[in-house]
This record gives sequence, structure tokens and C-alpha cells, in this order.
Amino acid sequence: MKRTTIKDVAKAAKVHASTVSRALDPNSKHPISKEVAERVRAIAKKLGFRANAAGYSLKTSKSRLIGVIVPDITDPVFPPIIRGLEAGLEKQGYAALLANTDGNARRERDLVEIMQARGVDGLLLASVTYKGDLIKSAGLQDMPVVTIARHTDNPAVACVVHDEEEGFRRLLNHLASLGHRSIVSIAGPQDLSTGRNRHLAFQRFAKHLKLEAGPTIFAMAFNEQEGERCAEELLTEGAKFTAVVCANDRLAIGAIAAFKRHGMKCPEDVSVTGFNDMPMLERLVPPLTTVRIQQYRLGYEAAELVLELIGQEPKDRQGREIRLPIELVVRQSTGIPARRSS
Repeated sequence: MKRTTIKDVAKAAKVHASTVSRALDPNSKHPISKEVAERVRAIAKKLGFRANAAGYSLKTSKSRLIGVIVPDITDPVFPPIIRGLEAGLEKQGYAALLANTDGNARRERDLVEIMQARGVDGLLLASVTYKGDLIKSAGLQDMPVVTIARHTDNPAVACVVHDEEEGFRRLLNHLASLGHRSIVSIAGPQDLSTGRNRHLAFQRFAKHLKLEAGPTIFAMAFNEQEGERCAEELLTEGAKFTAVVCANDRLAIGAIAAFKRHGMKCPEDVSVTGFNDMPMLERLVPPLTTVRIQQYRLGYEAAELVLELIGQEPKDRQGREIRLPIELVVRQSTGIPARRSS
């Protein structure tokens, strides 16, 4: 079947081919009337016209592709983020090229090189460490880069994050209001800003509320297996606590499973909290108290920001930070402390 061309659309719409190009290009600097643009787009859709990406790339030196790298595609928090960024990119005629690192730094570097070779116009990185070694070593100084839910120690790198400090303030205030004084923490990996910042926030607000903060156990990854291991370590150490604050939901799910194996009920014997409010938490037994982040909006804002940077000269790009608000979601995994645990 013959491929529909711009000339075919122009003939059917009774306009010049350049008018079709402008009507179908959301970034055109030579706009046409709304009525003409809508009529041309409707005819193009009816004829099944698809833009030639290779031709566009040769003409403009842009691929309209954005590289997206996440650490773990199986983590339930990422699909809503990816949906958001796809919506933000599509609005400007861009598409995402998605890859997963499995937390492997070497694989992350290789993926960045592959995406650069494919000519992506920018990168959205949800996998970078706090030290930002990847950004420093991969020759990304002139590439528009936005980190998703991650800070780096480089203030020149743009990012979209959540107010994690406020999230921990609300979590600890909630537990304190229930009467908890002996609270321990399962923290995330400290080479990631999410692990580092949440740990620092826990320490700060536990001190402010004069809580009896017990030991902190550091997870090596944000997953259920590490949550179980850390909970087992707390029990092995004989730590006294009535509540456990976990750096994310997956760690909390693992911790609850470990406590159940030891005959401890949640929240009757121990209250447990998470962070992120990933999908389906309300269906857990018990449903998890957590901090809700705006997952879809996180992706959408990141997409808009990287497209904004693409439109700027490298010398004019600044390390802009977008910080999104959070919400405390109280469910049945937290309750008043058991007297025998106090």
C-alpha cells in the first residue's frame, strides 16, 4: 500500500505542502489560522498520514526522541510517572525511548551512550546517584537533562522532585499524635538522594519532636527483600520500638512480612509507614499508611521541563528545581502503641 505523503494531504486540503508542514508541526515558528490547521490535521488523520521521522531529523537536526532511564521498570511507582511524561512529550510531538538499568551503574552509562548515538534530543533520568557521577562522566554538559525524583550534588542539573522533608514531618507528627515515642527507621540507599534526604529528614524531625529514635537500618535497595532483611536485623539487635518508618512503600511491605513471620501484628504490635503511595496499597492487609507523591504529575512536569531546556541555548540553561507538594495518607498500618511494647 502506498504511503501517504505531505503532497497527498496538501492536494486533498487544497493548500500548499508548506502549509501542511506548519499545520502538523506543533513547534512551527510560522503559525497558520486555527481553522486551516484543524482542517489539515483532520484530512491528514483521515488519509492515515504519518510524518517521516528520519526526514524530519535530517531537516532539523532533531529526532523528537527523549531518552528515559529508570532503575527498575517493575517498581509499581514508575508506570504512572511514565504515563505522565509520555503525555507531556506527546503534546509537543515528542516520544520517549525507555530503558531500565536494574540498578547497574555500568548498564546505565551504556544506555546513555546508546541513546546519545540514537540522537535523542534530551534525557530524563530517574536512575542517577546523588553524586551525579553519570552526568559528570558521560559528556552530558550540552545535553538537556532533567532528573526525575532525584537530586544530584550539581546545582546546575534541573530536577523535578517532591517535598520529602515535609512528608517525613507529617509522618512523624502522625505517629507522635498516636502516642508513639520509640520509633526506628529503615532508610534507603544513601547514594541516592531519595534515601539520603529521607534519612536526614527522619533524624531532624525525630529530634525536633524529642522522640526516642532507635537504630536506623540502611537498605541496599528500595525493594521488599531489603525491607525484610532490615526488619530481621532490627529484631536480631533487640531494638525496642513501637513504630517503624520506612523510606518507601516496598521496604514497608517487606518489613511487615518479616514482622508477621515473628508473630507480630500490624498495627497492634508495631505500626509501619511507607512513602510514595504506589498503586494498590489500599488493598494490602493492612492497608499502608504512607506519603502520597504526585506520580503522574512528576512525569508530566519533567517532560515539560526537558522540552523547555531543548528550546534554550546550552549557556542559558539553569539548574531549575520543581518541587511538588505531598499528602499524608493515613490507613490501617498505624495505630496507638501497644502497652507491652512501650
